[in-house]
Amino acid sequence: MADKRHIFLIPGFFGFASIGEVLYFAHIVEFLSAACYRLGLRVEIHRVPTHPTASIRKRAAALAEAIASSGAASGGGIDLIGHSTGGLDARLLATPRVSLPTEVAVEPLASRIRSVITVAAPHHGTPLSSVFGTLFGKPLLRLLSLATLYVLRFGHLPTSVVLRMSALIVRLDSRLGLTHNVADQLFNELLGDFSPERRLEVQRFLEQASLDQALMAQVTPEGADVFNAGTVDREGVRYGSVVTMAPRPGLRSVWRQRLDPYAHLTHAIFFMLYRASAGGSGHALPALTPAQRELLPRAFGRLPQSSDNDGVVPTGSQLWGEVIHAAVADHLDVIGHFGDARRVPPHYDWLASGSGFRREHFERLWTDVAYFLADRARPVLA
Repeated sequence: MADKRHIFLIPGFFGFASIGEVLYFAHIVEFLSAACYRLGLRVEIHRVPTHPTASIRKRAAALAEAIASSGAASGGGIDLIGHSTGGLDARLLATPRVSLPTEVAVEPLASRIRSVITVAAPHHGTPLSSVFGTLFGKPLLRLLSLATLYVLRFGHLPTSVVLRMSALIVRLDSRLGLTHNVADQLFNELLGDFSPERRLEVQRFLEQASLDQALMAQVTPEGADVFNAGTVDREGVRYGSVVTMAPRPGLRSVWRQRLDPYAHLTHAIFFMLYRASAGGSGHALPALTPAQRELLPRAFGRLPQSSDNDGVVPTGSQLWGEVIHAAVADHLDVIGHFGDARRVPPHYDWLASGSGFRREHFERLWTDVAYFLADRARPVLA
């Protein structure tokens, strides 16, 4: 076998390596390690702690420090896999002669990067960030972040909470005071279900996020335009992207929820996120390359339009480098947070998006990532 490669999993916006039993990248370490081994790669996979909502520059500095303090410091190739805004952290670290706020010598580490893989990353920004950056959007973002942690820990939100969250999101543009009061009430109700030890851990995480929210402005379409102007791909590094697109919410997606009232309520929340993430005429995305125009319809049945997204990031914003895999999935499906309670440990779904993403799709996606890491030929879309 070849020399050991060090793979770093970089969480995205409001991301974390782990909070108690909750892992940001669920089931990926075990599956990707085995897939790489079958392809003759010796790998060590590291989960990267990060600043949840700090600037991309600070997050990239934290990534450099995580690499320097790991076993990768002694040598070997480095591969970066970033989900959501974690993909932007990876691109910035790989930029030649980048200046980051850290005492770590960045260039010697960056020169060993073999590949940068971005998963559902907002390379050209997301309109959703503009919504969450408003006064009425910030308490909602805090609530949604805790609700996501709750689902990944307990598997299900209380139905009464989902009902009130749905109503809150529907009247997002209503009176600011009401939005704050209801969001705070629901937040405290959810937080109370965690154990005292885990409650403190969650509170510390969310407090850290509230202290520095520079990332919010940087992943708007306008902020991403500035980021791309100063970020350069490193020669010799392979860049690839995993691209996601959820089904458009409508009568068909409602029908898919059958008679499950909980699924219908969480689908209503997903619908509002999807609508807020849809790029309009003011969100200019780059033209598709001939290769992308050929590959994407194989996965999606058609070319993505500017309004298509995964509930958080426009599909067209996720393209950077080679398309490794394109999946009908929502934003968290691809990192292991989809419905499959039969697995041990189980997969828990984030929201009922109607994507139909299941374990077989998860394995196909991360097998394609392993082939990309090994630089081995494999059909891009199975």
